[in-house]
Amino acid sequence: MPPRPSRRLFLGGLGALTLTAAARPATAAAGAPPRRLRGVWIATVDRIDWPPAPGLPEAQLRASYDDLLDSAAAAGANAVFVQVRPTADAFWPSWYEPWSQWLTGVQGQDPGWDPMRFLVDAAHARGLAFHAWFNPYRIAQHDDPARLAADHPARRHPEWAVPYGGRLYYDPGVPAARAFVEQAILDAVARYQVDGVHLDDYFYPYPVAGRPFPDHASFAAYGGTTTDRAAWRRRNVDLLIRELRDLVRAVRPEAAFGVSPFGIWRNAATDPRGSATAAFQSYDGLYADSLGWVQDGLLDYVAPQLYWHLGHPQADYGTLARWWAARTAGRDTLLWTGQAAYRVGAPGEAPAWQDPAELSRHLDLDATLPQIGGQILFSAHNVRTDPIGAVARLTADHWHRPALPPLLPRLAGGTPPAAPVLTAADGTLRITPGGPPPFRYAVHRLPQAPGDRPHLTVDTLAACLPATDCIRPLPLPTGRYTATALDRAGRESRPATAVRV
Repeated sequence: MPPRPSRRLFLGGLGALTLTAAARPATAAAGAPPRRLRGVWIATVDRIDWPPAPGLPEAQLRASYDDLLDSAAAAGANAVFVQVRPTADAFWPSWYEPWSQWLTGVQGQDPGWDPMRFLVDAAHARGLAFHAWFNPYRIAQHDDPARLAADHPARRHPEWAVPYGGRLYYDPGVPAARAFVEQAILDAVARYQVDGVHLDDYFYPYPVAGRPFPDHASFAAYGGTTTDRAAWRRRNVDLLIRELRDLVRAVRPEAAFGVSPFGIWRNAATDPRGSATAAFQSYDGLYADSLGWVQDGLLDYVAPQLYWHLGHPQADYGTLARWWAARTAGRDTLLWTGQAAYRVGAPGEAPAWQDPAELSRHLDLDATLPQIGGQILFSAHNVRTDPIGAVARLTADHWHRPALPPLLPRLAGGTPPAAPVLTAADGTLRITPGGPPPFRYAVHRLPQAPGDRPHLTVDTLAACLPATDCIRPLPLPTGRYTATALDRAGRESRPATAVRV
């Protein structure tokens, strides 16, 4: 692959570069401009993606995160999902939990600056939506409370914590622990301009063979009259989802709330409503009723981790993509598929993952299922390094054209931003806001013949740019242009009066 352009070159030339690409025949049918989520996960636990090492200077931490964002933007992403609470600790000055050890190397050590504010602002400056990713119950990658920071809540409330499988967890069956987790998450949601609140697949921990999860005390104390511990555990997870959803909407109503569950709810051999698969079942193993959350309308989106290749004998990607599409059809829960970029080219993976076209074939299939509105790639390191060119292939095949960001159905009726104002001079286009500054501008190149009302389609959409990058004029090929403004929720203005460049 050729060297990636610098951020300044990429953003500064994005209008011209994308417009040149948009001049090619559209691969999608003409119609309204597409709305797609194109996301990248940035994991901090075990420093999978960021930070690259413990205790680095602020400047180096900023530069390495910038590099991940630039790689995501160059691949065509419009959103990042950043893990800011990986192990009951925080990447911000939390009122509830200690500073993360993954940041400084020492849990509770103040880095002397506010990383969370930088993480959010740097994403927004590139026109990337920022979804704050929280792991609710994992406390530590070890099981020794004495190794936690001295003032860690798990040490102050040992009745909340249980060791299991060599790790330490909050017990989801303890109501006080669940309420604490919700408030710890809400602290970040209230204080930072996050675009979403994202949970991953970890609720009750993945089971360890021959070792039941040690929640006997909480079941005895809070299980009531039920004798079905599995149903009680699922109810505990359901309560977390419902309560956290309500809290987030009360504090930041336009933030998306969603979960990225393990990709298999149940197998059809266990439950006729399940998928035609034969693998681990999250309903039974993690007590996560992801199908129930969709049916009950508890999520704005669901992003199942479909980390298997096409033709997998126990968990075929195509089977699962179709199953999830059918289960979200007719509902207000958006569906985005989680993609295993980390498997591509990795030693020991199946032959399918050694083929640079495998991920692109997943998106080929997704495009046949109208319920699927986007994808998220795991994870940012793999997007940046792209060892066998699979991400470059995906971008060339599917993410090379601009796409409007998704709009949650519950927010679609809100007030859109004001239409921008366009002026043209000396072969450049200047876009200025017609009201409060928006988040993005969608630039359209119109047919040569003037019309009373521009008809905006997938063919005319030429670029979707961060509003901050449109402060200076954009050099564009000769033509007629209009633009719309989009707010951070994805609501779109009326088109601006068209001008000729």
